[in-house]
Amino acid sequence: MTTNYQGDLLQSRPDLNTPYGICNLSVIPLRAEPSDKSEIVSQLLFGETFEVLEQKDNWTRIHLSYDDYEGWISSKQFSGLEKEELNEMENTFSYVCTSPFNFLTNALGHSHYLSPGSTLPLFRGDTVFLGGEKYYFKGKAYVTDSYPRKNMESLFRMFLNAPYLWGGRSILGIDCSGFTQVCFKILGIKLNRDAYQQAEQGELVSFIAEGKLGDLAFFDNAEGRITHVGILLNNHEIIHASGKVRIDSLDHQGIFNNETQQYSHKLRIIKRLL
Repeated sequence: MTTNYQGDLLQSRPDLNTPYGICNLSVIPLRAEPSDKSEIVSQLLFGETFEVLEQKDNWTRIHLSYDDYEGWISSKQFSGLEKEELNEMENTFSYVCTSPFNFLTNALGHSHYLSPGSTLPLFRGDTVFLGGEKYYFKGKAYVTDSYPRKNMESLFRMFLNAPYLWGGRSILGIDCSGFTQVCFKILGIKLNRDAYQQAEQGELVSFIAEGKLGDLAFFDNAEGRITHVGILLNNHEIIHASGKVRIDSLDHQGIFNNETQQYSHKLRIIKRLL
């Protein structure tokens, strides 16, 4: 969807006392503790909503609507929502961005650059409404679960060479379970946030020879804890985030790194959700 944009800027209404909120920036960090020095446990993409649990100084603890994750975000990095506004968003068709980079521009010419998987709240034609402000969209978007399954390998490959980032969910920095979660969000399937949580979803694939495009492969460490996940391209190749989003060989032992010529991850199980 590509258009030329002209329009009116609506009154912005930030309110940190509202019970809900929405990410109104391209991507914001979700931290374990209320500190800039704290570990980033995940990220919010534009348009994702949450419940406000508590506030402390300049920080807000939240419960994410999409995957039930909890953590702290800066109180300067979101727009407040009332329950009625959240209901309106949840009761309209949900659109997600599907291009490598998408753009939102307001009447002043200020732009947001959106990563794939970002949500377009109250999307109507070429406009998005967020926090009382009207934006104009340039990029590609699909209604959740309407993305063509025949194109899903191209979707997975779109993230190739995206750098690995612990807690990341954007094309500029992403971790293994963030990669799978965002890809499946575009496909209309809700995955939990962490690899071990995702391993509890879907149907078990008994043999690697039965693996097919879109299956999720999970890998464990020496203690038997699932610590890694990737997406099968076929029954002998996997795309996953390890250093960067990359394609490696896969067999019954695990992932064989095509650069180092060594096994990097030990296969535990394969699950099917598509």
